Amino acid sequence: MSENVTKEKVLEVLSQVYDPEIPIDIVNLGLVYDVQINDNTVNLKMTMTSPGCPSAREIILESQTLVSEIEGVKEANVEIVWDPPWSPEKMSEEARTSMGID
Repeated sequence: MSENVTKEKVLEVLSQVYDPEIPIDIVNLGLVYDVQINDNTVNLKMTMTSPGCPSAREIILESQTLVSEIEGVKEANVEIVWDPPWSPEKMSEEARTSMGID
């Protein structure tokens, strides 16, 4: 793992990606399930709020592009998974509060 490429840096960059239908970034929405860094290749496991999410392609491409731009990253891969399914409980406390979910 490169000293420049860290899980924290990847999550920081991904916090700039927003679901256009919900004004919350994908990290705080709980859509990023896993970040693995191996030999400067970043592999992300993510989900969407629903299988029919109309913004899925846009979110995936933006995530892949931003992570690829991190210094030291050779490749960024995004795998969409549906297990476990996303639910509002996966959101950060800050995101739940901003949406009025307790």
